[in-house]
Amino acid sequence: MVPDPRKTREMLKLLFISCGASDNLLIYSKRTHDYLVQNQIPHIYFVEPGVHDFKVWKNGLYIFSQLLFKPVDTSAFSKYTVAGMPVSTTVGSNKYPQILPDHRVIFSLQAPQAKNVQVDLGKKYDMKKDESGNWSVTTDSIGEGFHYYSLIIDGVAVADPSSSTFYGMGRMASGLEIPFVNGAYYALKDVPHGDIRVKKYFSKITNSWRQLYIYAPPGYDTEIHEKYPVLYILHGGGEDATGWARQGKTDLILDNLIADHKAKPMIVVMPDANTGGAAFGESALKFFESELKDVIIPFVEENYRTKNNAANRALAGLSMGGMHTLYTGIKNTNMFSYLGVFSSGWVVPVQNTIADEQYFFMKKNADKINTDLKEFWISMGGKEDIAYNNCQVMLAKLKDLKVKYTYHEYPGGHTWPVWRNNLYEFAPLLFL
Repeated sequence: MVPDPRKTREMLKLLFISCGASDNLLIYSKRTHDYLVQNQIPHIYFVEPGVHDFKVWKNGLYIFSQLLFKPVDTSAFSKYTVAGMPVSTTVGSNKYPQILPDHRVIFSLQAPQAKNVQVDLGKKYDMKKDESGNWSVTTDSIGEGFHYYSLIIDGVAVADPSSSTFYGMGRMASGLEIPFVNGAYYALKDVPHGDIRVKKYFSKITNSWRQLYIYAPPGYDTEIHEKYPVLYILHGGGEDATGWARQGKTDLILDNLIADHKAKPMIVVMPDANTGGAAFGESALKFFESELKDVIIPFVEENYRTKNNAANRALAGLSMGGMHTLYTGIKNTNMFSYLGVFSSGWVVPVQNTIADEQYFFMKKNADKINTDLKEFWISMGGKEDIAYNNCQVMLAKLKDLKVKYTYHEYPGGHTWPVWRNNLYEFAPLLFL
């Protein structure tokens, strides 16, 4: 539709798109709007309360006609507010939660018997009840990207029945996806797509049945003689194997990178790193090291067409998964040539003993680590990342030990928009 964005910006004086907020065709108007935003085409996107009828169209004509045949000031486009529209994570025909142009979110819940209702988005918002028993509230502006949230009904935190749910916060929670202007790299595009598969396996370490989420790249089922390198990527605390598969949008990120020839086709294995015990204790770290080395990797290499050497294996993880990557990866550079540590670092002083033992190991093996690792990539979500200070202590220590690493920052704190970007930046460095 816009083959040359620069030329379009020069030639088109005004593009006006309007639609009723309850019009069944809104999805098409929104898709066009999103496409224009990605291509930086100035336009007015006006959504008002209403359906597919002349009340909306008359008002659209009334506004549009006043803009014609006169100089156009694109800086004034933002004054044409958009009515709230359901966020992409709203389920079925539910109209709430809705997002406003400034990223405020409207929540609504029918609960006539409830005495007190709040929305917990990190910050708690008190909802107000009307005469029909409907509770509602409009939040402050919410940052771009993915956010967990809960409804608190008479003191009990529950998932919003109008929202998709995700395993996070140590339980199933609702999720919000706030549109991200720079999120084209994980958008669904017309490119060849791989898929995510769920594989069950029996673990001799946990003595239980478990499952993996596995991304197979485009062409895996047709290029039957091709073998692939493997990235093992780990979730954070309070999440599980679904984290990278759903919240992380791993398949879309890899599909787009591979289509653009920015990353090599690879298999991505997303395990459940919750094996029992304190998440940050050494017993849990050691337990998962055994699970990964003795069960998961052999299972994957037996069931998938993989290249089975260190040069074709990578290990990465966010937050708690970053600690697993440090604990397992540094000691096993004979198995992994690439390590990615996202928003992580040894927790001081809780993990001083673990960190000291690893630093002692690094001191004795610095030359081997530097030789074995083709990339030791460490990233942070800026100073607002809760792991930032611990990471800086670790980086100073690595520098003293002369262990080579690459450091990257992407603003956004300890959140999924940061980790999605980390995967986007890390994957092209692998298996070169």
